[in-house]
Amino acid sequence: MIEMGNPQDTTPVYIAVEGPIGVGKTTLATELAKALGSRFIHDTELVNPYLEAFYKTPDQAGFHTQMHFLASRLELLAAERAGEPGTRVVTDFLLAKDRLFAELNLDETEWWMYRNLTDRLLQTVPAPDLVIYLQAPLPTLLQRIKRRGLRFEQHMDSHYLQRVIDMYERFFHEYEASSLLIVNASEINIADNPDDLALLLNQVQSVKAGRNYFNPATTA
Repeated sequence: MIEMGNPQDTTPVYIAVEGPIGVGKTTLATELAKALGSRFIHDTELVNPYLEAFYKTPDQAGFHTQMHFLASRLELLAAERAGEPGTRVVTDFLLAKDRLFAELNLDETEWWMYRNLTDRLLQTVPAPDLVIYLQAPLPTLLQRIKRRGLRFEQHMDSHYLQRVIDMYERFFHEYEASSLLIVNASEINIADNPDDLALLLNQVQSVKAGRNYFNPATTA
């Protein structure tokens, strides 16, 4: 069950990892969950049946894509809340940011319907104890997208991806719902470098309330 953390333990109980496409959310969330002995809740991106069509014809598939994300992510979080109280949880998504993609991808009528629905549903979802926001520049994201080799991502419009980057920056500039750790992810290689994971894990366990920053390049 997702709850607020125990005040006797400085490690957050519910951690959400976020950032633009290709930044390494799932890799980091998976490794954090292992290191912290937490349950990992995987996003539904790879099982969204509309996503490939969205990358080809966003105007036609945008609404169905967003609604599938909303319903499936709500289902994941509801199932976790029904589980054992106090279980540590790490997710590779933050449900509140779905509105950003909806506003970016939907037309005016679709956005109105989506917004009115989510305004009600998001009131039932607890905020994480900590959000880790991974940042990286466009060339780094394009390189990582190419390296991970998902077929439907390979022809992603770089202008669209830059709009996503900008959207995330605006969102987290105003984010106050939970503690926030902003990480320069262009300098982190969690998959191949255990030292990077150890550095970030130390930051997570010592993070303070409010806004926090971690730039691995300055700690090397």
